[in-house]
Amino acid sequence: MGKGNPFGSIPGMGNMMKQVQKMVEDQQKMEQELAEVRVETSAGGGMVKAIINGKSELLEVKIDPQVVDPEDVEMLQDLIVSAVREALEKVQDIREERVKAITGGLNIPGMPGMF
Repeated sequence: MGKGNPFGSIPGMGNMMKQVQKMVEDQQKMEQELAEVRVETSAGGGMVKAIINGKSELLEVKIDPQVVDPEDVEMLQDLIVSAVREALEKVQDIREERVKAITGGLNIPGMPGMF
């Protein structure tokens, strides 16, 4: 084995390491881009809206005053949960698509944010 290379003369190891480094860089770029993504969903015919970014952070909840009924708070709570869940599912789908584009569908343990 060479002194500077712990893998010695394993064929293709240098190439593989370059590919892994590129995937890590692409993944970091993807995370930055996801921070800018906005997903808006609604429930109750648009009465409740949730806005989430690509990092799964809830940014905003909009509630139409017509849906606010002191006699039926439970319905409002259900609409909020429904809108937020749908937004989170959409963000998850976006993340999975982007990760597959980076990794070519490979599951690489240990890569942050990878599935």
